[in-house]
Amino acid sequence: MSYVDGCVIAVPTANREQFIRHAKAAAVVFKEHGALNIIECWGDDVPQGQVTSFPMAVKLKEDETVVFSWIVWPSRQVRDAGMSKVMEDPRLKADVNPMPFDGQRMIYGGFEMILNT
Repeated sequence: MSYVDGCVIAVPTANREQFIRHAKAAAVVFKEHGALNIIECWGDDVPQGQVTSFPMAVKLKEDETVVFSWIVWPSRQVRDAGMSKVMEDPRLKADVNPMPFDGQRMIYGGFEMILNT
């Protein structure tokens, strides 16, 4: 079954178009290195929780929007090999394609897909 990398980030709302350009450029690189699908979702109905929530998890500021993203890979092995190539790809270096958000507040992880209906 497929493997998924997921993340949640806080993006300055004013950087929406810059984020879309960044994500499109990164998607090309990820796909060249084995990713099947890249999904980027701009928060539209993301409530503040009392115990936990997406806004709390990324320490969302008033002028930011939560973005929920994931990358689908054919397998963990393809992801591991592809991700190491992605991290070395010069097209994603900060001076070429800077991240329009605070990467220190990114929550991410890799997940084994156990159900896909």
